[in-house]
Amino acid sequence: MQERYSPNEVETAAQHNWQSHDAYLVSENATLPDGSAKPKFYACSMLPYPSGKLHMGHVRNYTINDMMARQLRMRGYNVLMPMGWDAFGMPAENAAMKSKVPPAKWTYDNIAYMKKQMKAMGLAIDWSREMCACDPSYYKWNQWLFLKMLEKGIAYRKTQVVNWDPVDQTVLANEQVIDGRGWRSGAPIEKREIPGYYLRITDYADELLDQVKNGLPGWPERVRLMQENWIGKSEGVRFAFTHDIKDTNGSLIQDGRMYVFTTRADTIMGVTFCAVAPEHPLATHAAQNNAALADFIEACKLGGTTEAEMATREKEGMPTGLTVTHPLTGKPVEVWVGNYVLMSYGDGAVMGVPAHDERDFAFAKKYNLPILDVIAVDGKAYSTDAWQEWYGDKQQGHTINSGKYNGLPHADAVNAVAADLVAKGLGEKQTTWRLRDWGISRQRYWGTPIPIIHCASCGPVPVPEKDLPVVLPEDLIPDGTGNPLAKNEAFLACKCPKCGADARRETDTMDTFVDSSWYFMRYTSPGNDLAMVDQRNDYWMPMDQYIGGIEHAVLHLLYARFWTRVMRDLGLVKFDEPFTRLLCQGMVLNHIYSRKNAQGGIEYFWPEEVENQYDAKGAIIGATLKTDGSPVDYGGIGTMSKSKNNGVDPQSLIDTMGADTARLFVMFASPPEQTLEWSDTGVDGAHRFLRRLWTYANGHQAAVAAALGTTPAWQDADEASKTLRREIYGLLKQADYDYQRIQYNTVVSACMKMLNTLESAQLPNTLVAQQAITDTLGVLLRVLYPVVPHITWKLWEDLGYSKTYGDLLDAPWPEVDEAALVADEIELMLQVNGKLRGSLKVPNGASKADIEAQAGAHEAVGKFLEGRPVKRIIVVPGKLVNIVG
Repeated sequence: MQERYSPNEVETAAQHNWQSHDAYLVSENATLPDGSAKPKFYACSMLPYPSGKLHMGHVRNYTINDMMARQLRMRGYNVLMPMGWDAFGMPAENAAMKSKVPPAKWTYDNIAYMKKQMKAMGLAIDWSREMCACDPSYYKWNQWLFLKMLEKGIAYRKTQVVNWDPVDQTVLANEQVIDGRGWRSGAPIEKREIPGYYLRITDYADELLDQVKNGLPGWPERVRLMQENWIGKSEGVRFAFTHDIKDTNGSLIQDGRMYVFTTRADTIMGVTFCAVAPEHPLATHAAQNNAALADFIEACKLGGTTEAEMATREKEGMPTGLTVTHPLTGKPVEVWVGNYVLMSYGDGAVMGVPAHDERDFAFAKKYNLPILDVIAVDGKAYSTDAWQEWYGDKQQGHTINSGKYNGLPHADAVNAVAADLVAKGLGEKQTTWRLRDWGISRQRYWGTPIPIIHCASCGPVPVPEKDLPVVLPEDLIPDGTGNPLAKNEAFLACKCPKCGADARRETDTMDTFVDSSWYFMRYTSPGNDLAMVDQRNDYWMPMDQYIGGIEHAVLHLLYARFWTRVMRDLGLVKFDEPFTRLLCQGMVLNHIYSRKNAQGGIEYFWPEEVENQYDAKGAIIGATLKTDGSPVDYGGIGTMSKSKNNGVDPQSLIDTMGADTARLFVMFASPPEQTLEWSDTGVDGAHRFLRRLWTYANGHQAAVAAALGTTPAWQDADEASKTLRREIYGLLKQADYDYQRIQYNTVVSACMKMLNTLESAQLPNTLVAQQAITDTLGVLLRVLYPVVPHITWKLWEDLGYSKTYGDLLDAPWPEVDEAALVADEIELMLQVNGKLRGSLKVPNGASKADIEAQAGAHEAVGKFLEGRPVKRIIVVPGKLVNIVG
């Protein structure tokens, strides 16, 4: 073997071997040496968007997956680790507009480069199962299942509120709306209602919620709670404020009833105003003769449309001049238009109880509206000066200032109010959900075409299954003037499947969450052009381990769970939940340096461009540019980002120090689920460890060559050899435990301790000592292999282990030799009157009497007892002896 460690040569050799043997090709009929079927394990990382280059977050995610796959394969599992590409979506269109090339070319070029990087990392991916969301052979099945859902009534069409850019003539995603303006045009964004397709995920709300609350033990608790909150089941009362407001035709608007929903019916006597959404019929009616209100409503339509944006938006309102009637007191209640009320949630109206709702409290204080306290908590004094958390406490409170309901606790008050509203025919108890049906229509080009044909006579007509897929043209270039599909006659023109007349194709494409809702099942059934999934999916699914970022903890996982249930109900799969266990890896962080430029903008600098300044405790307090010494602001650490010049290019690291160095650092620096702070010194330390490993192995080639194939007699081994084996197998036991609990940083730590132990061992030049070196080095190489597969594979080959144990890919995982853990002698701490005074070695298994005798004869006893007699001897087995005198 080479004397010096050369990462490039080592990694090239290893990868060539794996590729030439198709080492990671996985089949469903894998067997153990005895002919029995291997247990399956499906470990999958969330598929990446082909942005152009891998980042360190990718390296971390995929190395976690790779460690798991390699270790379990050595344990005898049939392990599947696939990869694909979340290739549709907005970033490709943005890049296309900038570079004037079709999104398809940009996407495929990026995929080719990122795939090359993944192979350079040495990932154990079965590339025969690769999928790409923009491949017609994949999105055909998006379209097929959509048509099945349309048949079953799960998919339906209705109008939706969207962000409309009047300059670019296109619909924008919420993240493209910045401060109420289009990200590219800068034009004020309008809210428009346009038709789109929805999926009835709400039909599955109960089942989705029940499973996330009472099942999924392999999921992090915080993710389950996020899912539970997003689904948002609420038990409450829906009731009407009556009115006699009529439209221009003289008809009562909404039959004279303005409905609201509340979970706090016990506060109904504290209503001092109501707020409606800008699109509410009462708001529209009031604005007809109120120019200021009309202007306010138009202003409310600017900005995003999500509930999250409503929550963070400055709460603003304007009175309509209208009133509705309180259903229990009969008193008039003012109606306001509120910019924080969404028409798409509930009935587009809310009751305002400022005394017991923090949002309503702030609104009432801002506009000088009455605040009426109707809930009391014993020992607390209410004040309108400032909001206190207990004002909204429904568990401790009871009703006051509420007439017949006075003195009732929350549940009793809700029941009493609900009964009275039911008796009046104005309300009923109801369960509502925060979850809304999933709108999948996107007015964008680069996505799965929705398989609908619009006929002037027949209306919207589904594309026949035999005509799938509806293929997206890949040569179009978005120019910022709307969806290019709407101007592409070759795509648009078609015949109506029903009547044969000229018709037009739907130009909306599907939300990219559709692509990621089932890709993990397509991995199991590659090459099947006749079915979405087949019996191979029954073998692999549900997935044993899913790995990805916490940023996908809500929508992606929720949609995947819903999509799986739809497939189940259509008879395509036999399980309810797709992911048995979930691991959300932490972000990779790095230092941020910046300063304002002459134009007032922020200029960011790469960490290697600056010289840090430290305080007395070693903390960074500032920095200067290396080029000219000018000051730079230090912004702490944050997620790696190209925009902030604090990313680290994995390819550069691979080229200079090797993929194994990158893998070792990202696994050692932090537990998988926690954030990882980048450290150049940590990377250097990882590389030094690998060089030390190589040097040790190179220096013990002869010992290994002499020992391999021989049968050790460990009972005759010298004490140093026994100690070496005892320490290594003790570390193996810990590493085994850490592999099981996916604490890979401590696995690496155990390996580092193993190498330290091997390096420091002082062994005689005997066959049994050579056998001890060979045995323990073999343990280290196998435990370390899933972390750094290239160097360990090469050492395994060069030292000759493969001739005895086979290729390291499938070498048996080392078993803990329990006999090696038993020491011939044990060391006990010696105390005299409770103070440590020395130690003594006794034979392992020595009797209590023998230990007492040996301890009593120790020289320290006489010295520190100073002639006093021994009163008693306390023996703590395996730990200490205390002489009391």
